[in-house]
Amino acid sequence: MSGEKKQSVASRLVELATARYDLVTGADGNRPYAIERDGPNVVLPLRGKAGLRQRLARTFTAANAGEVPSQSALADAMTVLEGIAGESDPVPVHMRCGRAADGSIVVDLGTADGRCVVVSPYGWELTERSPILFRRSGAMAPMPIPRADDDFGGLERLRALMNIDDTGFRQLVAWMVAAWIPDLPHPILTLKGEQGTGKSKAASMVINLIDPSDAPKRSLPRDVKSWSAQAFNSWALCLDNVSVIPPWLSDTLCKAVTGDGIVDRALYTDDDVVVLSFRRVLAMTTIDAGALAGDLAERLLMLDLELIDSSRRSGEAELDAAFDAARPAILAALFDLLASVMAVLPGVRLASLPRMADFARVLAAVDAVQEWNTLSAYLSASANVAADALEGDPFGAAVAALVERHGTWSGTAAALLELLLPAGVEGHRPHGWPKDATRAGGKLKRLAPLLRSIGINVNEARTGKQRQRIYTLTTGPRQPALPEAAPPTTRASAYHTR
Repeated sequence: MSGEKKQSVASRLVELATARYDLVTGADGNRPYAIERDGPNVVLPLRGKAGLRQRLARTFTAANAGEVPSQSALADAMTVLEGIAGESDPVPVHMRCGRAADGSIVVDLGTADGRCVVVSPYGWELTERSPILFRRSGAMAPMPIPRADDDFGGLERLRALMNIDDTGFRQLVAWMVAAWIPDLPHPILTLKGEQGTGKSKAASMVINLIDPSDAPKRSLPRDVKSWSAQAFNSWALCLDNVSVIPPWLSDTLCKAVTGDGIVDRALYTDDDVVVLSFRRVLAMTTIDAGALAGDLAERLLMLDLELIDSSRRSGEAELDAAFDAARPAILAALFDLLASVMAVLPGVRLASLPRMADFARVLAAVDAVQEWNTLSAYLSASANVAADALEGDPFGAAVAALVERHGTWSGTAAALLELLLPAGVEGHRPHGWPKDATRAGGKLKRLAPLLRSIGINVNEARTGKQRQRIYTLTTGPRQPALPEAAPPTTRASAYHTR
């Protein structure tokens, strides 16, 4: 009828969107997303350049003889669609890799068609549509299709590209396999070496195998907010040429290893907040990272790179070409190894558990499959990193020297502080030295894991009517003891799809 009110453009946009897309809320900060019903299982943010808003405007114009929706109509439609998305409970949304309901690991290739690799204890296969939801960011790049090489093994081709000894290379391979296991903490891969050892190039190749990006290496972030933006948009990232790690970044990196949570103001609001929680795969390159905090030192996998002789040095273009040619075979080999690790991992038991216990179990599984010795090499290197970190902390070194002289010491934090820094030199305290007894007690507790690594135990108790804290320092066995892995109870041979 001519008297009927014409349907608004905003209403037509909403109809178009609900006919083609499912609307959900992601568990990654309660963000609204759209999923194309006949497309890849990849979510689209409702706003932004690569979001539903832009795609919806383009589709509407094509379907309506070139009619262009106004910005206000698009904004009204987005508000309604966000409300529809908010009616559902949050759903898991993964980046680059995730765990499916059947326990398999799904790795998003990042291609436009939405293909992925599904890895199980029985092998891996290429799948047209992911069984889980993925999101993508502008920091991500596509991953090549894995393909085994009949003439050269993928691990051998990776070995030829890495300027590292055999022990370090095997730990690197194990770390890369663990990087696709999404539900465990991953130690921070630290490539260390003097100038001319190829640290930055090695780091770029490693990151571009795990989570390809046009910017695999990043500069140190300015603050927590800039860090959260980087970490939220990448599964794996590398901080390049690290010389000093400020305390706030040290704490933030530790949280990103085990699962970080950052509260921030929600977009387009003044009083609402979102919580960004994420666990990430991290790497960094350094000549010398300086004094490391004890909790960070325990979360590093430190690998030393060798100096490249001038006669063996290759140009950037030559290295890039060799890497690009080898990537499909390297990926196939790594997925083969991941499948085999998944088969034996349930049967791996360690007699004692180090700090990064889940990662240690993965190393033990790799050792069972490859007949390597990565677990003991990792634990030995970790003990050396801890000892170096303790030596670089003036207060920790003073505590260690005190116990070395006396064997056992007991008293308050104030007494310890007075003993280690005699009167008359308060104005010349070393950098990082605690200013008072409260800070000394707190620092002693933070140093406790490092002190245990060199055989010094720190015990705390309250005594007397005033319930004073008394700290007792004693000598004991060095920790962590190298755990032995029990033989795995299950084995499976991996297949692969070429």
